[in-house]
Amino acid sequence: MWKYIRRYLPYAVIAGIFMIGEVSMDLLQPGIMSRIVDDGVLGLNNNNVGDLNLIWRLGIQMICLVLFGGLCGSLNNVFVHMFGQNIGNEMRKDSFRKIMSFSFPQMNGFGTGSLVTRVTNDITQVQNFVSQFVRSMIRTSMLTFGSMFCMFQLNIRFGQIILCAFPFLVGTLAVCLWKANPLFSKLQSELDGINAIMQEDVSGIRIIKACVREVYEKLRFGKANDALIKTQLRTLLIFAFMNPTVNAIMYLAVAVILATGSYEVGIGNTTPGNIMAAITYTTQLLNGILGMVMLFQNISRGLASWKRVKEVLNSQPDLADGIFDGNTDKQGEIEFRDVSFTYPGSEKPVLSHIDFTVHRGETVAIMGATGCGKTTLVNLIPRFYDVTRGAILVDGVDVRQYRQKALRDKIAIALQKSELFSASISDNIRWGDPDSSEDEIKNAAMTAQADSFISATANGYDTVVAERGMSLSGGQKQRLSIARAVLKPAEILIFDDSSSALDLKTEANLYNALSDSCPESTKIIIAQRIASVRRADRILLLENGTISACGTHEELLKSCPSYQDIYESQIGKEELEWRRTKS
Repeated sequence: MWKYIRRYLPYAVIAGIFMIGEVSMDLLQPGIMSRIVDDGVLGLNNNNVGDLNLIWRLGIQMICLVLFGGLCGSLNNVFVHMFGQNIGNEMRKDSFRKIMSFSFPQMNGFGTGSLVTRVTNDITQVQNFVSQFVRSMIRTSMLTFGSMFCMFQLNIRFGQIILCAFPFLVGTLAVCLWKANPLFSKLQSELDGINAIMQEDVSGIRIIKACVREVYEKLRFGKANDALIKTQLRTLLIFAFMNPTVNAIMYLAVAVILATGSYEVGIGNTTPGNIMAAITYTTQLLNGILGMVMLFQNISRGLASWKRVKEVLNSQPDLADGIFDGNTDKQGEIEFRDVSFTYPGSEKPVLSHIDFTVHRGETVAIMGATGCGKTTLVNLIPRFYDVTRGAILVDGVDVRQYRQKALRDKIAIALQKSELFSASISDNIRWGDPDSSEDEIKNAAMTAQADSFISATANGYDTVVAERGMSLSGGQKQRLSIARAVLKPAEILIFDDSSSALDLKTEANLYNALSDSCPESTKIIIAQRIASVRRADRILLLENGTISACGTHEELLKSCPSYQDIYESQIGKEELEWRRTKS
């Protein structure tokens, strides 16, 4: 935490100086009040004759001290907030930057709900901790020990009474914190669970309503929330017990001081003013102890949250960045060399011994049953995962040697599940190339067969897309994602079943437009439909993680029984027999 604190340490130092000024003013006032009572009102040092001038003089002095203390307190708050807010700001930015560098397995390991909690609630707790530490550590220490010192200065017996009560106060504080400390980490973990449910249910609200599962999700959220409240109540009950106990000890000390003081006044060892000052110092001591309770509570919560934030900040990306900047003579060539891949935590390989090469400008289609590894295969090209065995080369260089930015600059991807943002249609497409002009955006949309429906909207390209694209149909979202990929000046285009929601005519127009607009780009198309892949230069058929066949559409119709089965199920047995006869 020190690397964040040291950047803004001057704010903390200045805040500490002002806090010393505020507390010093508080500690001076009981002594002045004692003089007002003893000398100004009772006139104990003036033959029992009061002194109005002294009362006015000391009263004005007290008012000035109060005003100065208030000014110091206000300035302390200003610099404490500057200190804490800046630390929280830096921590939140660094945490988000770190999350953006995580691999997919790391993201899955933490969980979306947990990461949201750590970047929001946990960092807020750390921010409160450092702020309260600067403010309360000085205040509570000075009030506690300053009050005790002043009590001994007033009357040694008063100091001894407070000193006897002090171990009971510290003991109560220690027991309560010992009981509450484990609950703070549990609270944050349960908050993770609530955020995870919220994230899942809000993003999946349509399927929840479609399946009429609202009641089930309400119960699931209710159970998670009940667990959080139960832990929160246990924590609050501990401190609810502590505060009355501390108050009872201090009020008992005040009663003993009053009893002792009345006896001391009777024998002439002290004065009524000193008793009043002693009671005020006892009250200040009580405030110091209660402030210390809150301070240690914030420290406990802050350190529990810091431990969780530190897990994010100290995590190293699984995928180490290479040093190659991507400049090669080849452009758009992809080669798989005996590639095998197994997901982290699994023992069963998804891909086994994959070997093939895609040359610049080629269009290669990948087909296969659900779960055969098609998406996994293309995810290895931009290095979303590292291969378990073998190597993938882009432009003749192993992808593990590239800087990740340089590698991914070469690749544009359109996914089956389109990810759109709460922004205009134009801005969503511009994600492919932030420097693109309006004409380039429109041309990309025309290639993706999206211009017609965009132009039909009330605001055209300025139409704002709802969160996660909820205001658009599946086909419209896919076409915007394809437009975004086409706009990106990439050597390699990957379409991961990204036209599955398009009708055959629109899909055919899309691929014809792609051939015209991106003739030199290497294209990899994952699809389930024969109509989507028949124009490809080559078709790879994946079965159980291996390439079972490779060839053109016509070649596979003649030689591959699996491809023939797919063709027959989609196009028809009669046409297949006719093609066989014709060949």
